Amino acid sequence: MSGRELSPEGLARLDARIGRYIADGELAGALLLVAHKGRVVHTSVQGLKDLSRGEPLAHDTIFRIFSMTKPVTGAAMMILFDEGKWSPDDPIARHLPEFADVEVLVSRDAEGHMIVEPPAHPPTIRELMTHTAGLGYGFDPNDPIDAGYMGAGVWTSSNLAEFSRRIASVPLAYQPGTRWRYSLSMDLQGAIIEKLSGMSLADFMRTRIFEPLGMVDTGFHVPEEKLPRLATLYRMSNSSKTLKVSAPGLNRNEPHVPPKMAGGGGGLFSTLDDYYRFAQMILNKGELDGVRVLSPQAVTLMTSNHLADDVQSGGYGVGHQQIRPGYGHGFDGAVFNDPAAAGSRVGRGTYQWDGAGGTWFWVDPENEIVFVGLIQRMALEGSPHFQAVTQELIADALA
Repeated sequence: MSGRELSPEGLARLDARIGRYIADGELAGALLLVAHKGRVVHTSVQGLKDLSRGEPLAHDTIFRIFSMTKPVTGAAMMILFDEGKWSPDDPIARHLPEFADVEVLVSRDAEGHMIVEPPAHPPTIRELMTHTAGLGYGFDPNDPIDAGYMGAGVWTSSNLAEFSRRIASVPLAYQPGTRWRYSLSMDLQGAIIEKLSGMSLADFMRTRIFEPLGMVDTGFHVPEEKLPRLATLYRMSNSSKTLKVSAPGLNRNEPHVPPKMAGGGGGLFSTLDDYYRFAQMILNKGELDGVRVLSPQAVTLMTSNHLADDVQSGGYGVGHQQIRPGYGHGFDGAVFNDPAAAGSRVGRGTYQWDGAGGTWFWVDPENEIVFVGLIQRMALEGSPHFQAVTQELIADALA
């Protein structure tokens, strides 16, 4: 563990850098939290919650955290792992039988029909939790697998059981374990969680994660009385190069309405303090304030790299999360298994992810650091890599 401390001057430079992004019009505002050795040592609240109204951000502003939902889904899975309900090398079909006869896309014939073959091995839960099971995400109509999901109405399913059946009706995009492809596998884990627990995904997360950890403002919808605290979401206009109000897409225009199908890949709303409590629990190997959510063994398994070397060096990735030597994938989040090889100054074993709305976090066990950054700018092409920028600044601040 690190004996170093974070310098006040270094943390001031962190705030100043984010302040410049706000002054330059790259961000409406930002909330930052840094914890070191189990104690919150720095928070920052800068900028506006809503540009048109000039309303400032507050410490308890609620954000759409999009894919930062994924590690929470991973933790939900690990609770069930601790209960002996599944093992990493279980075939997905052991828990979702509709995957028993799934096939793999080889090519398409002249008429566009899919040519398929059997999988070399049945896709496993380990592969599902590392984006290597052969699934797509269903957003690209030019991709045959995504187009298959669209044709099957995957995203219009009425519940997660139906969602799973519709996914299983489409071939896999590649042989399991041979590639990394960002996918709806964390959403599919929601179907497993519901089946193994006998509870809805939303209720399971609420009763087994949010309530035990004191995450009082986190969930798949925002109660009406809390709606005034929800940050307005923006995206950068390509034409005017200014921030414009953005539709949230799958995260719904009506945030106060509970979704008919909770999205384990990207559906949660949360706050700075709430997500910090979740991340600190991970750093603490499954415990926070005397409440144990996960076993240390489950957290170790979740936050270890599970990608083979050839997959890790295969040139895969999504957005700012580029898989590469030294930067692999654990369960439902990425892991620096060799930071120097990956070109980063974080500690070995750092576990992290980000969200489409620009939010990001990391948990660094070597340096005993938790960092949470919440913004409300869609992370489209050309968006600054705030996670990498702040990791450099935190490395500088470690005196």
